[in-house]
Amino acid sequence: MNDLITDVKNLELETLKNLKNSKAHNTLRAYQADFKDFTKFCLKNGFNSMPSDPKIIALYLTHLSSFSKFSTLKRRLASIKVIHRLKGHYIDTKHPIIAENLMGIKRKMGVKQTSKKPILINDLKLIINVINKDKNEYKKLQNKALILIGFAGGFRRSELVSIEYEDIEFVNEGVKILVQRSKTDQTGLGMMKAIPYFQNKIYCPVTSLRDWISYSKISDGKIFKISDKTVALTIQKYALLAGLDKTKYAGHSLRSGFATSTAETGADERSIMAMTGHKTTQMVRRYIQEANLFKNNALNKIKI
Repeated sequence: MNDLITDVKNLELETLKNLKNSKAHNTLRAYQADFKDFTKFCLKNGFNSMPSDPKIIALYLTHLSSFSKFSTLKRRLASIKVIHRLKGHYIDTKHPIIAENLMGIKRKMGVKQTSKKPILINDLKLIINVINKDKNEYKKLQNKALILIGFAGGFRRSELVSIEYEDIEFVNEGVKILVQRSKTDQTGLGMMKAIPYFQNKIYCPVTSLRDWISYSKISDGKIFKISDKTVALTIQKYALLAGLDKTKYAGHSLRSGFATSTAETGADERSIMAMTGHKTTQMVRRYIQEANLFKNNALNKIKI
């Protein structure tokens, strides 16, 4: 009997490990941070956070709605569900009191998001021109490679800072970079990004990456030894120096800039998705729509 109890406990521990491994480390950390906020709310109001019940969660969402975006509410709800599951508890996040409360909040506050601006070609050139004036050679070469590779590869900032020396292969046409794991590839199948040489060497991501590796003498490990938050701060720093409004740019501006800029030149959604790794066309079509606002504008035919 004792052996049976021990076996079941071992199975429970192994199952818990599998559940944790099903989520990327950064994703799990974000879930835990969200749940910590929920726990604070419960402690303050005398509620149980684990296990919780739909009524308490509905109250928490109403509390959040007074100062948070709707997308934040949905993310917090997902986090509460995941953490409950990891701890062996079930919570019905589709319970009517939660679902209908969310619907009411959605109607009241709207869901339009103020997204950050994409870094388009002209913005990119302005930023690189400023970086080229940096007197610190190390920072200049690192940041130039970071921005140009981030843009040309349509990288998420987490993917960008995870690039390792072993993931890079320079070829006659340019450079091939293996993305070992990404937000939409939690199992680690990986995807290959191919970035060709640009005609203008000043703005060429491949040349910049070569220069950075040569100067830094990196021969293994991470190419950019920085955090994903530093990517956003670097973009904002140089955007400000370039005369742009730094508050309108973030780490995602490189990725959205790639998608919007390539859409402007006529790239189809399949080609864009092959580089960005998007699994659905919804977001890519938003970039294409943004790129074509003036190109396919009905007013273009009016002569006044």
